[in-house]
Amino acid sequence: MASLLRLQALAPALNVPRRRCFLSPFHLAASAATAPLARRLSTAASTNSLEPPAPDSDLESGLYLVATPIGNLEDITLRALRVLKCANVILSEDTRHSGKLLQHYNIKTPLLSFHKFNEREREPSILRRLHEGEAVALISDAGTPGISDPGMELARLCAAEKIPVVPIPGPSAAIAALSASGLPSNEFTFVGFLPKHGRSRRDRLEISAREAATQIFYVPPHGIHQFLVDAASSFGDSRSCVIAREITKLHEEFWRGTLGEANEAFATRQPKGEITVLIEGQLISVDETPSEDFLEHELRELMTKGHTLSAAVKLVTEATSAKKKDVYALALRLFGK
Repeated sequence: MASLLRLQALAPALNVPRRRCFLSPFHLAASAATAPLARRLSTAASTNSLEPPAPDSDLESGLYLVATPIGNLEDITLRALRVLKCANVILSEDTRHSGKLLQHYNIKTPLLSFHKFNEREREPSILRRLHEGEAVALISDAGTPGISDPGMELARLCAAEKIPVVPIPGPSAAIAALSASGLPSNEFTFVGFLPKHGRSRRDRLEISAREAATQIFYVPPHGIHQFLVDAASSFGDSRSCVIAREITKLHEEFWRGTLGEANEAFATRQPKGEITVLIEGQLISVDETPSEDFLEHELRELMTKGHTLSAAVKLVTEATSAKKKDVYALALRLFGK
């Protein structure tokens, strides 16, 4: 760690285009991903191997979405450190929180607050700086920007205005939890945080409960009890789930069991820290064709809950082996156009 702390930029954080950092050979070994865009594209097209290191340490103008640790400060890439050192400015949700990370790695780049309460106000000035040729790094308090964190709209605006948007991949609580969950990972749906309104929250859970893919949710610690009650109501008590808490931190925990067991386990327990909940998808037998009575029951239940005819047909089709045209024909007979 001491050697990492000594690896710092020798040039001050100047607010000028095409930021140049003077880095050690050790840093240059990780600089391939920040080579000029045209060179990176031509290299990627000509070879299937990993891209070689860039011959210079310039950081091209653009928006850099930099993933940062979700708990353990060691979970940051050399490329992320280089971009954070070389950017003209770093946008962060909480400058005090992010300041601790930058101080740990002796990064002097200026910080500018960018969160859900001021992102619309900040966007015009950020776009102006990008058009003037600056390199702007965006980080969240933890994990990958834009994934249940500010950044999605800014990335969309940059893409629309032909400003390069460069991902600097790294930690993500959803992917980290999925990889260690033991649940099927070949197909999954990232839902993130559920709506706060009770009806909207239950409607979203009903949709997830009918999907065959593993479902991934972010749940605040104070809301875990209500989430488990609602989830058990929609998915059923017997559906398997994994509750991942404090991932990569000292008290990391993976609780595994059914939703019914989870309700009992967390009824009198108030967990702390960030929580990711994964629920197994609906088991579907591809060899068993559902009966018309079953399809009718499912359609009526969905329509009663306020779903449109087309939405109900889509949900039933996705959750069963029935053909969409057959489900649609049945729905028309039952409910008309």
